[in-house]
Amino acid sequence: MKMKEIQERYEKVSALIVDPKVMKGNPDYPRLLKEHGALDRLMRLYQRYMQVKKELEDAKNLLADTDPEMRQLAKDDIARLEPEYAALRRQLILKLSVSNEDLSRNVIMEIRPGTGGEEAALFTGDLYKMYSRYASSKHWKFETISLTPSEMGGYKEVVVSVSGDEVYPRLRFEGGTHRVQRVPETESQGRIHTSTATVAILPEAEEVDIELRPEDLEITAMHSRGPGGQSVNTACSAVRVVHKPTGLAVHCEVERSQHQNKLTALKLLRSRLMELEKNRRVEEQNSTRRSQTGTGERSEKIRTYNFPQARVTDHRLEGDEKNYNVDRVIEGDLDPIVEKLSEQEAFGLLEEDDGKSA
Repeated sequence: MKMKEIQERYEKVSALIVDPKVMKGNPDYPRLLKEHGALDRLMRLYQRYMQVKKELEDAKNLLADTDPEMRQLAKDDIARLEPEYAALRRQLILKLSVSNEDLSRNVIMEIRPGTGGEEAALFTGDLYKMYSRYASSKHWKFETISLTPSEMGGYKEVVVSVSGDEVYPRLRFEGGTHRVQRVPETESQGRIHTSTATVAILPEAEEVDIELRPEDLEITAMHSRGPGGQSVNTACSAVRVVHKPTGLAVHCEVERSQHQNKLTALKLLRSRLMELEKNRRVEEQNSTRRSQTGTGERSEKIRTYNFPQARVTDHRLEGDEKNYNVDRVIEGDLDPIVEKLSEQEAFGLLEEDDGKSA
């Protein structure tokens, strides 16, 4: 996505949100306001980036000045501006590497065990905690939609909603198979085991994105489940929703209110349907895009968490830039990986725009 396209969309949305015809009784209006806010922040970021870039270029030109004091001032300016320029560039690359429609979207995240039995379920729990810590560090809202515990303290399934600024641009790289190599708590002879968990990242759909017709839904109230499947309360607060045309089924039981569980389940259903439609369009265009999660086999991996070697390796990156400290990553320090993946994907975008503006 180029800055010229963003500028054009920003001007169009800015005009729409002050148009009385659009403001009155338009179900799409709240989304337009949200999109305008995201685009406005992006435009301000780009303007600051170009300002700092120009100041940095001017300071470097002054290094050739014959006045020693002027050269020293230029060196001081360069030392001050270079870190800000690098930080602004990283932020811009992150935002430019996603489509305009997904820039301000929140996320539904689903984590499930792959290969490895109970150790995979425990690793699923570790990933759940890792993303919770990352969300906390970014001041995002991290809400659990569904948790299905396993017998030994892990999880058979985790579904969460994550909302806040830059949620989708940052979390979209987490979709795929995550592999762990370590000595499990259940291993008595100290042998290293390899297990996997799959992560799916779904851009959160809104009501205006996906229309759910009442006649297409089968909604059932049920008792909440505990470990092993037993009921944990006597009230039918949990809700299961089946979308008849597609057969998709979602379940929510974390809220005390049946009404709230229903609203959350419908939100999850919309996001899954939107992802289904997006994948269908891609297939029609003969894309070779693979499913995010694959089968969960050990060979299908985007990242390996190697505890004996204290290293996390992201297999989509190259050279030394693909390895990170496992303890820091598990504690939620994901930004270095996310920003490097963004830079790799969006390589060249800023160079093209900078060349046009020069």
